[in-house]
Amino acid sequence: MSDIGTRKSEHLDIVLNGDVQAQAGQSGLDRVRFEHVAAPELSLDAIDLSCSFLGRRLKAPFLISSMTGGPQRAASINLALAEAAGHLGIAFGVGSQRIALEGGPTGGLSRALRARAGAVPILANLGAAQIRGTKGLSLARAAVDMIEADALIIHLNPLQEAVQPGGDRDWSGVLAAIEHVVRALSVPVVIKEVGCGISGVLAAQLAACGVSIIDVAGLGGTSWAAVEAERASSPHERAIATTFRDWGIPTAECLIAVRASCPEATVIASGGLRTGLDAARAIRLGADLAGFAAGILPSALDGGAALIARFDVLIQELRIACFCTGSADLSALRVAPLIGQPLSNVALLHPANRK
Repeated sequence: MSDIGTRKSEHLDIVLNGDVQAQAGQSGLDRVRFEHVAAPELSLDAIDLSCSFLGRRLKAPFLISSMTGGPQRAASINLALAEAAGHLGIAFGVGSQRIALEGGPTGGLSRALRARAGAVPILANLGAAQIRGTKGLSLARAAVDMIEADALIIHLNPLQEAVQPGGDRDWSGVLAAIEHVVRALSVPVVIKEVGCGISGVLAAQLAACGVSIIDVAGLGGTSWAAVEAERASSPHERAIATTFRDWGIPTAECLIAVRASCPEATVIASGGLRTGLDAARAIRLGADLAGFAAGILPSALDGGAALIARFDVLIQELRIACFCTGSADLSALRVAPLIGQPLSNVALLHPANRK
């Protein structure tokens, strides 16, 4: 467990200081261009950004996506994240709970998070490798109970495990394990990649397993292959990990494919979102929520006030995007006209907008 804790802390340092972010434009979101409305006929301040998620009302369609560090550092980060989420009225997903569930330091992953977050949704988190094991369901239940979570994220990271020394190599039976947990757990399950994306084909398979919430986490943000390359202890390991630093499906393409494949699903966009305009673009492509992680990490380290200030900027950017497309709310934004190719002909597939 100490090795896992050290690795998590190294991950945090590398994400903050290393060259591990995707190149500009790899998410594909910058190709989404809205048709400008020069006479919006609405009040900027009256725009409604609220939405429902996991039976709770959010003030804005944002998710503080899964982040963590070493056990000691994680405690203060998680408490700050929960407090900011509660203040802002947005959802909050914790990082992997594996260390805490295996008897190590909790990293602040306790019911204190619920007290800080108040009524907003909190999402627990486990890796697919842990779910696949014989104790998968019991671990899932423990993760949810540990923080009084409204849902459980099961994260998929096969590439990271493949290039990580000592990573989990056997992924056979993962879908069956997911289905077992989905059918037995008392709260919804969210399936999330960690930066390589989820295809339309996999989304359909997940839907057949009973999954109704998918976080695409596409190419465009942190490259975990690049992170593992930074951690590599030999030129051999570094070379292999570096080969795959740009591997994955761009976030924009994931959103279009997953929404087309699973029109009734709740879709979360993450992977390279850095601004409120990116969130608007993602929502237009079919997302229900926009997830932010690495882009807000420096603010998270500075505490709750800094994180609240950062999200205030993101919220205002999203509001302005709605204003300048003549969108009074998120439903209107989902059908806002686009210009240019190749994304201007994106079908209006979101169930909220179907006749």
